[in-house]
Amino acid sequence: MIPEIGLFSLLLALSFASAQVVLPWVGVKKHDKSLWQSARWFALAQFIFTSIAISFLAYSFLTDDFSVAYVAAHSNSHLPWFYKVCAVWGAHEGSMLLWVWVLTVWMTGVSFLSEAKHHPTIAWVLIVMALIAIGFYGFILFTSNPFIRLLPSFPTEGQSLNALLQDQGMMIHPPFLYMGYVGFSLAFAFAMAALIEGKLGYSWARWVRPWTLLAWCFLTYGIVAGSWWAYRQLGWGGWWFWDPVENASFMPWLAGTALIHSLFVVEKRDRFKGWAVVLALTTFSLSLLGTFLVRSGILISVHAFAQDPSRGQFLLLFFLLVVGISTLFYIFRAHTLSAPPEKVWWLSKEVFLLGNNLFLYVMMLTILLGTLYPLVLDELGLGKISVGYPYFNSVFIPLMVPFLLIMGVGPQVYWRETPTSVLWPRLGGVGVSVLAIATLAALYFPPYFSWGLWIGLVVVLWLFSNTAVYAWKLKHRTIPQWGMVLAHSGVAVTAMGIIVTTLFSQEHDVRMRVGETQTLGGYEYQWVRLMPLQGPNYSGVKAVFNLYQHGRLINTLSPEMRTYPEQHYSNPKAAIDVTLFRDIYVALGQPLGSDSWSLRVYYKPFIRWIWMGGLMMMIGGLMGFVGRMKHEPR
Repeated sequence: MIPEIGLFSLLLALSFASAQVVLPWVGVKKHDKSLWQSARWFALAQFIFTSIAISFLAYSFLTDDFSVAYVAAHSNSHLPWFYKVCAVWGAHEGSMLLWVWVLTVWMTGVSFLSEAKHHPTIAWVLIVMALIAIGFYGFILFTSNPFIRLLPSFPTEGQSLNALLQDQGMMIHPPFLYMGYVGFSLAFAFAMAALIEGKLGYSWARWVRPWTLLAWCFLTYGIVAGSWWAYRQLGWGGWWFWDPVENASFMPWLAGTALIHSLFVVEKRDRFKGWAVVLALTTFSLSLLGTFLVRSGILISVHAFAQDPSRGQFLLLFFLLVVGISTLFYIFRAHTLSAPPEKVWWLSKEVFLLGNNLFLYVMMLTILLGTLYPLVLDELGLGKISVGYPYFNSVFIPLMVPFLLIMGVGPQVYWRETPTSVLWPRLGGVGVSVLAIATLAALYFPPYFSWGLWIGLVVVLWLFSNTAVYAWKLKHRTIPQWGMVLAHSGVAVTAMGIIVTTLFSQEHDVRMRVGETQTLGGYEYQWVRLMPLQGPNYSGVKAVFNLYQHGRLINTLSPEMRTYPEQHYSNPKAAIDVTLFRDIYVALGQPLGSDSWSLRVYYKPFIRWIWMGGLMMMIGGLMGFVGRMKHEPR
């Protein structure tokens, strides 16, 4: 009965979404406030009934109801309870239910917390979001129903959750990533509302910017958590491999970052209105593209769920429909958003923010090309090609260098025009200091010097120093301004982590026996013993290593090799010794005979800085969101 109630709740949510389109539409046309404000209550009703649906699906997992096909395929009675909860979104059907539930969370939030909640614009916003929800309700009910029963007979035991997904990262990465993905639907809906009404200005930017910032924070954390999870779980010891599914989340992040900055210009100077709408439409379209790539079966990846081509066709059609309709709206209504011509001052905040936007957009386009080009060739039968990190690094890094240089200058310049007598002394002093520090570092550490390191140090120190100067000279230090300082500093920290990790990481693939000792990066690791391992739903072996530095024991590491009998699959669980400035990463491989095993050891300097910088960006964004919701002076 529980699954049937969950399915019925979804049907009720679909009916409320339909009402959310029709009645508010009539209310706006007839200027009936009670009708268009009903959209808020329909949004709340959708949230309630989708919450019931996802809660009842979770209950089915927790009670081992293997009469539900989705539960039988992705859980079993030996699975720990928290992984049973993760299994709710651990495969295609449940992940789509999570997607639409998150959409209703955003709808409810903007309905009752937005400044625009008493303005007719909110009716159009909620109408657009309801149309998106209807598309996903239809997709779930007709192609991806998680409540289908296996009747009249069903198994007494399930198949279990994918072994790679049995990690604490599964608890946080997908929900936060979805909160970011789906949150950009608000920016899309506000953009469509502006095109429908033909009005866009300071108030519109003030309404949409905090919600866009919050969605960006969620997506930032989701990406950081995913990178950390992949580093720990998959045993590759990396941080970013330009996997198509990784790119699917990075592209809307880049476009969303550009959108936040363009909304700042709309709010302050009433410029870039059309460009802000383009970015809003693009960002959510990229989120839908990511949904299509992961769930269409076009990609083979641990991140990719669906393998049914009909599902991919539905998602592709829906993606093309959303992109096509929004593009047509923009073509025919963009003229209503134009601003009167105004003189352009080249040394102005507007121009530097425009440069920031263009670099972000071009970076996004290069990743989009590298991600889709092999897939299109393969689908057209023109052969298989691989586009990997050599392409992405060769096009992305040259774009990042000028982007970070511009990012360092942007906060220092004024709106409209910046006198050179003010700007050049600041930049000149910082520039000389940065070059001196980078050169001294090169002379002091000659064995480790490379031009790539020198350029990276110059760019990162430039960004960090100019951000510090901006913070020092702030007259009215508001929460959003401090948030911007923290977020920009986070970019510098992440960039430093990427540079040092990329240039100075060491990798050691060895064949070892118990009792042997190896050396890497100035550290010695000695294999002490190997013991059997028994978990709640797996068995395997656990190795114990002593880690020494200068002959002193600093830690004991215990990597594991787990075997999951239901899936006939073995998965390594790495052990990591962590400090602020480096990681020692040990992953146990396969037995090689003669009591020896393969072993992979990494020395990863500054890798924690990558995620630390990402968290700084997210916290900075949250400070901006809180400050703007409190209506601090801007």
